[in-house]
Amino acid sequence: MTRTAYRTCPLCEATCGLEMTLAGDRVTHVRGDADDVFSRGYLCPKGALFGELEADPDRLTRPRIRNQQGELVDASWDAAYEEVSGRLHAVVEAHGRDAVALYLGNPNVHTLAGQLYVRPLVKALGTRNVFSASSVDQLPKHVSCGLLFGDPLAIPVPDIDRTDLLVILGGNPRVSNGSLWTAPDLPGRLTALQRRGGRLVVIDPRRTRTAAKADAHLAIRPGTDALLLAALVHTLAAEDLVRLPDHLGGNVAGIDDLLAALNPFTPEAVAPRCDVPADVIRQLARDLAAADRACVYGRLGTTTTRFGTTASWLVDVVNVLTGHLDVPGGAMFPLPAHHRPFRRPFRMGRWTSRATGLPEAIGELPVVALTDEMLTPGEGQVRTLVTVAGNPVISTPDSDRLDAAIAGLDLVVSVDPYVTATSRHADVILPPPSALHRAHMDLAFAGLSVRNVAHYSPPVLPLPTDRPDEWEILLTLSAIALGASPPVDVDSADAFVAHQLAEALVADPTAATDEDDAAALLDAVAPRTGPQRLLDLLVRAGPYGDGFGRRDGGMTLEQLEAAPHGIDLGPLTPRVPDVLRTTSRQVELAPAALLADVPRLVAELEVSGCDQDSLVLIGRRHLRTNNSWSHNVPGLAKGQKLCTLQLHPTDAAMRGLRDGDTATIRSRVGSIEVTVELTEDLRPGVASLPHGFGHDLDGIELSVARQEPGVNSNRLSPRDEVDPVSGTAVLNGIHIELSRAPTGA
Repeated sequence: MTRTAYRTCPLCEATCGLEMTLAGDRVTHVRGDADDVFSRGYLCPKGALFGELEADPDRLTRPRIRNQQGELVDASWDAAYEEVSGRLHAVVEAHGRDAVALYLGNPNVHTLAGQLYVRPLVKALGTRNVFSASSVDQLPKHVSCGLLFGDPLAIPVPDIDRTDLLVILGGNPRVSNGSLWTAPDLPGRLTALQRRGGRLVVIDPRRTRTAAKADAHLAIRPGTDALLLAALVHTLAAEDLVRLPDHLGGNVAGIDDLLAALNPFTPEAVAPRCDVPADVIRQLARDLAAADRACVYGRLGTTTTRFGTTASWLVDVVNVLTGHLDVPGGAMFPLPAHHRPFRRPFRMGRWTSRATGLPEAIGELPVVALTDEMLTPGEGQVRTLVTVAGNPVISTPDSDRLDAAIAGLDLVVSVDPYVTATSRHADVILPPPSALHRAHMDLAFAGLSVRNVAHYSPPVLPLPTDRPDEWEILLTLSAIALGASPPVDVDSADAFVAHQLAEALVADPTAATDEDDAAALLDAVAPRTGPQRLLDLLVRAGPYGDGFGRRDGGMTLEQLEAAPHGIDLGPLTPRVPDVLRTTSRQVELAPAALLADVPRLVAELEVSGCDQDSLVLIGRRHLRTNNSWSHNVPGLAKGQKLCTLQLHPTDAAMRGLRDGDTATIRSRVGSIEVTVELTEDLRPGVASLPHGFGHDLDGIELSVARQEPGVNSNRLSPRDEVDPVSGTAVLNGIHIELSRAPTGA
């Protein structure tokens, strides 16, 4: 007997609705939910093969412990927790809490456990050595928005459904489905933009799938986006094109300081460096200023460079100066259904990494510092690594050295459903259940959505009685980190977390509640427990919530449970000044930390154009992959060789390479061999290799991914090449040497 279930796809930022057919506990068919209020039936290949992911035989269902022979063997949950407890307590007692490092992978923002129960784990561990995948690709945007708007989570997104001109730098949303930009069916939305007479301009060294269908493609030199953006600002000022919306006029500070700092960046000065003609730069500035509704959007190609934070800042500066911030059709701030806590004005650099001196931001250190924290002796040396849904050996720079460093630690604990390149080093692996056994609601992506919507997905299948949920695993680890010994009373730990949240809501002047007693809020959501209790608290205290009885008809989790296709809360609306958290309560266009980086950018004007014989490496995305995960799904992996080195025919001919040859790529930190794929979609002087591959290391238990393991591009990425403002790794624009690989490589 079959049945139908609905849920939001948890595999990327698009948050598409799934309609699943199940026979017993097996997914037999998946299609897009035609009644979903946001995605309207759209679905990408990853979502369509959700059933294959759920049925993956390589997924762990029991914990693993490393035995005395060095083998990872199945164990009971009690034994696994006892192993973690005894060894973690010993490390902390001997070396202190900073001897423990925590790494959080990208999937944490795709699960309720990661969104609601990671923070208690961070607090319980009490270490400054917290790292995440954010500093691999997106931290510059958080930092720039923190400095501009006072809140690192206040990230404006293109209001694509109402804009007339969209300029994309270093992004490929027809493949990525959007990044820091939640919009199901972005391909359809981009097509609709052009059909209604709007224009799409893509600035990218590669003619991506998005660029190929754009009205204009500017093949910029990698890593020079900040220069081009600065020239746009210069043109706006020089031609008296600066315009501010009426509601922003009194809420913007620093325009004069900004324009003075960017005065050197004339289009003529910038053009030779970024290889975009001066007249093209000027016309783009004029077009943005003249458009009634326009927006500039920058993504990985802008954030993973030496000027990632400065480029991210200038994207929003251009939107402000052309009058397109916080207005319909421009760059707008979403308003999620759940309550977001009141934030004090953004600060960073509250501490630095011990070995490299890189700054903290949003409570974490740049992941490029992790290897040195493990290998540098002295007080605070990292001796234990806890990973939650993370695979830094594949995902982070200088990965050969990081791989060796992790292998030498005293203790490695991985919360992971697979034995990956990283968790193969684990002394204990704690596997969470599959997505169908867990409730789901996208909290992070609701803050990046092109329309205000709310979705909640209950578990599709009951959790097996012998397996804890992911949030229970994280709470158990939190209790152990605080000194408890197993067995942990998870119910009491969960009640403590819920009480802390209720107390925070009572004290938060922006929360929708008149209550002054945390117990009253908890009574209102009883008898719920776990993530559902926390969600009900957050939804009721949110901007659309019932305020715990204060607003008739306001939203509750019960309403969301009764709406399997979601609730549409309407288009984005202007939110300035309410969204601002700067000390001045203004948009700070000229923050000191970013003005201080301008001289470094000025120095780039003196750098000559690239030598015709040199090559730089950039990454690329594929619709069938999601960073380092989803490579073990047969339907996604078969039929295509995804991990190839794309190269322009001119560059290949100079090196005696042909399509299908094996080439050796060398950077100053490593070398790899990879198959060459010739394409004229790349500008000469640029090579492209996808991120997230390299599943051929001994010990990895991914049977499908190992058949076409690809190569790990991060073996070429130097850990000491960073954007100094945020400490983010430089992954685009790495200088490489390329030659034919030896026979038999």
